[in-house]
Amino acid sequence: MDVFEAIRTIVAVRKYQDRPVPEELIHRLVEAARLTASSRNLQPWHFIVVRDREMLRQLGAMATTGPYTADAAFAIVVAYEKDSPFGVSDASQAIHAMMLTAWAEGVGSNWVGFANRFEAVKPLLNVPDELDLLAIVPFGYPVATLGKGKKRRKALGEVAHRERFGRPFA
Repeated sequence: MDVFEAIRTIVAVRKYQDRPVPEELIHRLVEAARLTASSRNLQPWHFIVVRDREMLRQLGAMATTGPYTADAAFAIVVAYEKDSPFGVSDASQAIHAMMLTAWAEGVGSNWVGFANRFEAVKPLLNVPDELDLLAIVPFGYPVATLGKGKKRRKALGEVAHRERFGRPFA
């Protein structure tokens, strides 16, 4: 699947098959995140890969916006350096790279939470104080066949402008 097709068709997946994701693919997702561009090439991110069923259950219980994390094949918890002015944006790009890489291989995901909602998770995963958690991203093969590309989005002319705001791009 090419990049535009992955972007066009990706959807949030919250129900996963009870089927493991190959270790090689998990490694590729983390590698995609690591290779993502970062401001000044500072790479202020850290990725914690969680496959342990009990740990996934605990993460699902702690993530009020993502209890389905408990049923994922694995999750990647994304942390960033607190003192980095670019940490949130750089780690966000890395998350998107992982999600698109997974989607291109038939593995679904969804971003759970957003910054500072996971203080209780930090001690569970041994995350040092100089890092903040940005997200938990569960991954797995989708239970349902998803309608790839069927999205409700605003028209291009409503969100893109030509030369000046108010001049529709479309």
